Amino acid sequence: MYYRTAAPRFGSRGSGCSGRLIMAAAIAIFSIISYFGTTQNNPITGETQHISITPEQETALGLQAAPQMESEFGGEDASASDQAMVAQIGNKILQGSAAGNSPYQYDFHLLADPQTINAFALPGGQVFITRALYDKLGTEGELAGVLGHEIGHVVARHSAEQIAKTQLTEGLTGAAVIAAYDPNNPSSASSAQIAALIGQLVTLKFSRDDELEADKFGVCFMNEAGYDPNEMINVMRILEAASSGNQPPEFFSTHPNPANRIEQIQADIQNINACP
Repeated sequence: MYYRTAAPRFGSRGSGCSGRLIMAAAIAIFSIISYFGTTQNNPITGETQHISITPEQETALGLQAAPQMESEFGGEDASASDQAMVAQIGNKILQGSAAGNSPYQYDFHLLADPQTINAFALPGGQVFITRALYDKLGTEGELAGVLGHEIGHVVARHSAEQIAKTQLTEGLTGAAVIAAYDPNNPSSASSAQIAALIGQLVTLKFSRDDELEADKFGVCFMNEAGYDPNEMINVMRILEAASSGNQPPEFFSTHPNPANRIEQIQADIQNINACP
C-alpha cells in the first residue's frame, strides 16, 4: 500500500517540472517564430520591420485611444487660433514632405495642460502637444521641429513595432517565469522577477532608439517642407533649460536627454542628403 501511494506522488512532482519546461519552451518558440516570421516593408523609410498589425489597425487604435489621452492632459485647448496654428504647421509638413505619402489619418491636437511639458503621437497619426510646451516655443520652425519629430514616430511605425516587441518580450518573459518558478521553492520567485525586469529594460532600450530615429526623420521632413532643421536644435535647448528646475519635464520620461540628442541631430543635418 505504501509503495503504490508513494510512486504516483514522486512521479507527479517530476512530471510537473518537466511539464513547466515543455510549456515554457513552447511559449518561447512560438513567440520567437511569431515575431521574426512577421515582417512588413515601410514604403516611406525603406525599412523592413517586424510588425503584426496593418496601417488601418494602427489608425483605429490611435482614434480609439485619443479621447483618453486628451482627458489625461486637460482636454483640447480653448484657443481656436493656437489650435489652428498647430494644425497648419503639421499639415504643412505633411504636404511638403514624404511623410504625406504615408497611409495615415493625421490629426494635430493642442492640449490644455499648462504644467506638463510634453508632446507625443499615437499610432495612425494622432499627434499631440501640450500648452506647457507650446508656450515655450518661440518660432514656427520650433513648433515644426516638435511636430516633425512626432510625425517621424508615426511614419516609422514605432508604435506598431513596440506592440510586436512587447508581444515577443511578454512571451519570452512568460516562458522564463514558467521555467524558473517552482511552487515548492518560493525563493525561485526572485528569478522570475529578474526575468521580467530584463524584459522591461529591453523594451526601454528600443524606445530610446526610436526617439533618435524620430529626430532623424523630423529633420528630413522639416527640410523638405521648407523649414530650417536647426530649429529642432533650438527645441532641444529649450527642453534642456526647462530641466534645470527640481521637476524634470514629462518629456524626459520617454525621450533621451536633449544634450545627448543635439549632437546626433547635428549629424543628421550634415547627412540630410541621405534622407529617404
